[in-house]
Amino acid sequence: MPTQTADLFLLEDLDDVGRTSEVAESDLDALHAVADWIKTFVIKPHKDLGRAGPICPFVPEALERKTLWLAPEQIADRNVPHVVELMNAYKSLFLDTEPTDGDATNYKVIVVVFTDLAADRAQALFDDVLGQLANPSYVEDGIVFGPFYEGNAGTAIYNASFRPFQSPVPLLFVRQGVISDWKFFLDNQEWLNYWAHRYGESAVDALAEELRRLPWRARRD
Repeated sequence: MPTQTADLFLLEDLDDVGRTSEVAESDLDALHAVADWIKTFVIKPHKDLGRAGPICPFVPEALERKTLWLAPEQIADRNVPHVVELMNAYKSLFLDTEPTDGDATNYKVIVVVFTDLAADRAQALFDDVLGQLANPSYVEDGIVFGPFYEGNAGTAIYNASFRPFQSPVPLLFVRQGVISDWKFFLDNQEWLNYWAHRYGESAVDALAEELRRLPWRARRD
């Protein structure tokens, strides 16, 4: 299932008839829904997040750099191997799309929007797809996939009552892993080991920096 950079849309492209003239109306509606969600939720602070700043601290700069793209996909009744193949193609596209090195890669993301996928099917499908794709992609290329869909029970790191991983249309994002991802891996020893192996001594520094902020430091001083 090959895909091309021409199939990727910046948020501002969605209002450009010349760019979207060949996109099905239902697909375009789905892309607009996700774009509105990004602009009104993902890049905004939230009182229940448990920390200052926007829901995702990387997305505002990605939008400014014009390195966040939406990609519509209809998968109908395609099975898991087909979707794995599709997401592997997006992973390759992500790796080949500029910027390809340096800190700028931290602000690059492809959001694959499954425009005809029912929300009640998304969890099972994404679980099966990522069960085959997530581990080798991170170990080999440092790539992280993020599932979002209505009903996603995943919670915020700093507030277990807040569920920020719910989107109006099911989607999987493709992004470069960053050193701060350890916060998502704390309860999964396998993934924490992957992270530690990838970052080596820098991983120790990242953990130490976070530990220095804990209240026990203040009480000791």
